[in-house]
Amino acid sequence: MSQVEVFGVRHHGPGSARALRGALEDFKPDAVLIEGPPEADPIVALAGDPGMVPPVALLAYSPAPEDGDRRAAFWPFAEFSPEWQAIRYALSTGAQIRFCDLPAANQLVPAGDEADDDEAAEPEPAGEAGPPPADSEAPADSEAPAAVEGIRLDPLGWLAKAAGYDDAERWWDDVVEHRGDGPSPFPAIAEAMAELRAQLAALPDEAASAGLPAGHLRREEQREAHMRRTLRRTLKEGYEQVAVVCGAWHVPALRAKVPATRDDRTLRGLPKTKVAMTWVPWTHGRLAGRSGYGAGVRSPGWYHHLFTARDRPIERWLTDAARVLREEDLHVSSAHVIEAVRLAEALAALRGRPLAGLDEVTEATRAVLCEGADLPVELIQKRMVVGERLGAVPERTPMVPLQRDLQAEQRRLRLKPSAVGKEQDLDLRKATDLERSRLLHRLRLLDVDWGVPSESRSKGTFRETWTLAWRPEFDVELIEAGAWGTTVRGASAARARALAADAATLAELTAVAERCLLADLGDALPAVMRALADRAAVDTDVAHLMAAMPAIVRALRYGDVRGTSTGPLRTVVDGLVVRVCVGLPPAITGLDDDAAREFLGHVDDVHGALALLADEGHIERWRRTLEGVLARPDTLHGLIEGRLTRLLLDAGRLPDVPARMARAVSVGAAPDRAAAWVEGFLSGGGLILMHDAALLELVDAWIAGLPGDSFTDVLPLLRRTFGAYPAAERRAIGERLRRRDEPAAGASSDEDGIDETRAAPAAETALRILGWTHA
Repeated sequence: MSQVEVFGVRHHGPGSARALRGALEDFKPDAVLIEGPPEADPIVALAGDPGMVPPVALLAYSPAPEDGDRRAAFWPFAEFSPEWQAIRYALSTGAQIRFCDLPAANQLVPAGDEADDDEAAEPEPAGEAGPPPADSEAPADSEAPAAVEGIRLDPLGWLAKAAGYDDAERWWDDVVEHRGDGPSPFPAIAEAMAELRAQLAALPDEAASAGLPAGHLRREEQREAHMRRTLRRTLKEGYEQVAVVCGAWHVPALRAKVPATRDDRTLRGLPKTKVAMTWVPWTHGRLAGRSGYGAGVRSPGWYHHLFTARDRPIERWLTDAARVLREEDLHVSSAHVIEAVRLAEALAALRGRPLAGLDEVTEATRAVLCEGADLPVELIQKRMVVGERLGAVPERTPMVPLQRDLQAEQRRLRLKPSAVGKEQDLDLRKATDLERSRLLHRLRLLDVDWGVPSESRSKGTFRETWTLAWRPEFDVELIEAGAWGTTVRGASAARARALAADAATLAELTAVAERCLLADLGDALPAVMRALADRAAVDTDVAHLMAAMPAIVRALRYGDVRGTSTGPLRTVVDGLVVRVCVGLPPAITGLDDDAAREFLGHVDDVHGALALLADEGHIERWRRTLEGVLARPDTLHGLIEGRLTRLLLDAGRLPDVPARMARAVSVGAAPDRAAAWVEGFLSGGGLILMHDAALLELVDAWIAGLPGDSFTDVLPLLRRTFGAYPAAERRAIGERLRRRDEPAAGASSDEDGIDETRAAPAAETALRILGWTHA
């Protein structure tokens, strides 16, 4: 007679994983059925490859969706996942392995084909007997639902309340995850789940499904029907010892005597789609409940430690925590560790726990190792409690050609993916760093943002700073990008040509051209440049031309560092500068407040772009254009007039700026226009007020002379202007105004405002240090 054992587990539970491994060794099955997509059966043997290092995930995706909307789903596994231990056990003993959940082909059906398919978007392991995620609407430390209908939402909440706990997570840890050697917990778990489901079965369907997404019960019924069908087929094939590993909630359904005909009716006619299956690396961060993963756990790093540290887990954890703090130059001694262990164990004893849990260990860490400080605790939370790590898959894992090409490039350029964000400084004068930069830029064209350039990237032409962090979803994006080509270079070039063809504005086209140069896509650049030249020739909107200028000038200025040809860009830039200078005067007059503020940004961008280009002919043409516009101040918005005045002052082209400011802030000027003029003039920084006493006096006198109601009206504009200055500049301006009319008593001050009496002690000290003492 065949014997079947159904083991109900919690996904990603170290106690469940350890107990399951022991139960399998005692039962010695010749077939192991595991909750997961059956399409993974042909590749499950890869789990035994030495190159397969958890955390990893099964990835199902639609290789060629007819509607163009590619769908994907993940089934993650950590080393402490019971399903992973079941797989490794079966591979080590030669037992047959099969996945028994509803096929991914049914779960990835487009929403239009099955409107109530609520799991198709990302059907990670569901149906577990675990608490809700930490960031869900029902927090783990809340009381169990008051109505019986809430059992399905939080089964552990009910069991924890029956056991006298107010925290479902703490109860599960005490009875399963923190348990030592002893009798198997699986019979008790199965009995508890059977009782809970029996209470739900007595309710009407509407009450039993209260609070659940539409279609959840129907999908659960389909999944359990397919699990029973797979079990029947396995027994029919002659296997005598069959172990089934599934979420604890499903155990009663798999033990129930349900006719095969009923399951066939449940599964008949289910829509399906074509899917492909592979393994991909995963991260501990994506196993955490706060990531949105339905079967997530609070602390993957802590669970990994509990599973791998078979003896003295608390002592080993606190020792590792002390090592992390010492690496940050924080003083933590062995005595600290000893006292922290004692405190954690004492807290566990006071709370009646079999082993100090993460709460007790964290409290001991904060009180002893961190001496009450929160920042070091946050460091340990990030480094250890989550314990971010990236898994690995062997080279023979099924991949699309684009993934294999990227792996080859990563090995060639010695860029190893990591789940932890790392800064990478690149010197573009070095061949390897230049190739790394090109690879990262090409990936960004494919929407694979493995590397993100620093916002504070230097203006110099030879350096780039990137932050590299690999995320599991990049594998899906690479699969999608495979439609553009089989190599990173070819796919990014095809994507660039498509972006250029679909660009709606001139600014979008110039951005694509810049990205092509950064990525060294010589194959795509001619098509992009043709589109850019054609669009620039017919676009008559000056704002569009000005918005396109910065990106194309950056590409022209820095292109030579990367060894790329920029000749066509120069022609486009020359034409843009002329057309902007011709079209600016009529376009910049008669603007309202919103349009003036938008144009102010365009003016600053063009001015900065031309300064970067360093072409004296273009710069002179631009300055003459600004002088011509400023000659008709009556047609200009105050914001624009003030900004143009400041730009020409900085260029040394306006000798009468104090007189212009005096007119702008005179009594006859409207307060709102005067405030706009001051805002535009000072938007370039407050250094001019620190070094030009006349202008400071004018601004101060204007503000002091404003009537009360006018001051209230212009105050937001002034606050926005001065609030943009660095704190040091604001402080210096305030000090200069404070000391203006208050010289120290008996002190002599030179024309620069230096208080010689106060400076004398400092000067004397400096002379002594230099050895220049008075005779």
